[in-house]
Parts: sequence; C-alpha cells; structure tokens
Amino acid sequence: MYVAVKGGEAAIANAHRLLADRRRGDRSVPALRIDQVVEQLGLAIDRVMGEGSLYDKDLAALAILQARGDLIEAIFLVRAYRTTLPRFGNSTPIDTGAMQIERRISATFKDLPGGQVLGPTFDYTHRLLDPSLLSGLTDAPEVTPSAPESTPRVTDLLNGEGLIEPDFGAAGEELNQPVGDLTREPLEFPLDRDLRLQALARGDEGFLLGLGYSTQRGYARNHPFVGEIRIGEVEVELDIPELGFTISLGRIKVTECQMVNQFKGSATVPPQFTRGYGLVFGQAERKAMSMSLVDRALRAREFGEDIKGIAQGEEFVISHCDNVQATGFVEHLKLPHYVDFQAELDLIRRMRGEFEARQDETALREAAE
Repeated sequence: MYVAVKGGEAAIANAHRLLADRRRGDRSVPALRIDQVVEQLGLAIDRVMGEGSLYDKDLAALAILQARGDLIEAIFLVRAYRTTLPRFGNSTPIDTGAMQIERRISATFKDLPGGQVLGPTFDYTHRLLDPSLLSGLTDAPEVTPSAPESTPRVTDLLNGEGLIEPDFGAAGEELNQPVGDLTREPLEFPLDRDLRLQALARGDEGFLLGLGYSTQRGYARNHPFVGEIRIGEVEVELDIPELGFTISLGRIKVTECQMVNQFKGSATVPPQFTRGYGLVFGQAERKAMSMSLVDRALRAREFGEDIKGIAQGEEFVISHCDNVQATGFVEHLKLPHYVDFQAELDLIRRMRGEFEARQDETALREAAE
C-alpha cells in the first residue's frame, strides 16, 4: 500500500533552498551575470534557443544559470516559458540566400562564387587545453575590408544543370502550401516533411548526431556530401495585410546545411542528387548537419527506397528525438511508484510460490518412481 511521506512539503522546500545554494556556489567567487553567459557561452545559448524553440539570448542565459549548466533542463525551462507567450502573427519565410554570412563552407566545390569563409570554427584547432585562456586576454582577429559578393547556394548551381532534385522535393509538393505547427496540432503519422523538419529542429542534438552517424555506417543507404553550410544573420519580416507590405522585426543568426546525397533514380525519375536539409537557430552546425542527414534518411519512402535503418523509421525518430519529452519520461521513474512496485512484488511472490510448488510436486513424483 502507498504510505505518504511525512513532512514532504518541508523536505521539498529545503531541497529547493539547497539547490539555490549549490547553484550560487562559493560566495567568495563573483556571481555570473547574464551578459557574461550570453557573450562567453554563445554555443550553449544557441543550443538552448534552438531546442527550446525560442530566440531570446537573455532568456536562454537565465535558463542556463537556473539549470546550473544542465542544457536539457534549461531547454525545458525555455519551452515552458514559451507556452505562456501570445502569438500575433506568422513571419514570412526567411531568405537564407540573402544571409549576412559569417561562415560558409562547402565540401563539394573548392571554388565557389563568393568564396569560402572559414569563420569561427574548431575545425582547424588543436584539441589541447589552452592555459592562456586563464588570463582572460584574447588577441583581436585581423579584419580585411572587402566588397560584398553574391553567394549563391551550391544546390542552386547543381540545379542549374538539372543534377539535383528541385527545392520542392521528389513528392512535388507546392512551395506555398500551408505549413503545419506541431506545437498546436497533435502529430499524426505519417507526417509531411514540414512537420518532420520542425520536430528535428527542436530535437536533441546528441540523439540526432547518433542517428546521423548510423546513416553513414550503412544503415540507411546514405552517402552524403556537405553541399554547403552557411552561418549568418537573416532578416525576419512580418506581413501586415493592412499595410500591404512586410516590415522587419529584426535579424537573427541561423545555421543552414544543405546535404547532397546520391540517388540512382527510378522508373520515372532520372539519376540525380537529392537533398537533406537542416536549419537551426544560432551557430549549431553539428546539429544542422545531423538534422540534414536524418531528414534525408526519413525521405526513403518518398524515393521508393527500402526501409532498412532505424534513422529511416519516421515514427521512431520523431517520437524519441525530443529531449524534453524524453527527459520527462525517463526522470519520472525516480518519482514514487510504491503502489505499482508493491503490486509487482506481490505478483513475483505468488509466481515464485507456484513455481516452488511445481518443483516440489516434480521432486515427489520422481522420488515415488
């Protein structure tokens, strides 16, 4: 039977105070400020904003501080706050082709119109701890003035020769079709690609990274090339019907990844490259790449491919990629389950008694024989 824990409310209140004390740490060390977290833990901020599905650096920093650096807990806090916000409209699709580029690389073409821009990246750093960071001093980067150049997407170059599927995909969906909203509508499988991409954009980076890795290890018949990764700021605009034109709400930083994949063709479609797509808030190229790999794997039915890998299972991937749901379901196991366990305990005891009775009967029968 369930036995109530005496003093439960007092214990919880004390646990909250202890959590606050541990969060603050040694009082002789200055407390972290929101602006310090925003400016110096930028990649953590970007992940919390992306998977929390809310672009606000200060709120993401507050969540990280409140969560003591636990990013999934911080994402949970941001998601919860997001549900309290009113909605007054939908912005127009952002134009990543007009991005103010900070980083742009391609693994498919060396020489690109507009050039490749390495930007801030760990790709060419030595994975050695740098004690000089303890001083807090950092050399300023060199700045070379240059005129802005046109930076067409790599996939647009391939599309000019008809070597890659059109932007609207093999299924032929219209570009202006209504876009679903998984935060307002219950998911019903199978999903359209717009809802899949929304779920993947909010999905856990580590989970998607593992799935993306699996597609490269022979479990989804996926041979990818990074067509292009671009990181930079884009304009967010809102269409005001009363005005008859759009107004700018501001600029946000995003990471876009276009993954180019092989496709041998079918009876009706010629051999061509296909696309995997990833778009996330902030600088999060590992997440965008993983998302694009999984997006392409989930398009297997669209191209008539065999479903052989776990990353190709739409219901499995979408149902398990959300770290807020996954955290809640796993962590609820540590909450009281006294009644359930007592029922299981009684069942096991009864089954053991029946098992032992059968064993005694067998032993008596064999002795009599």
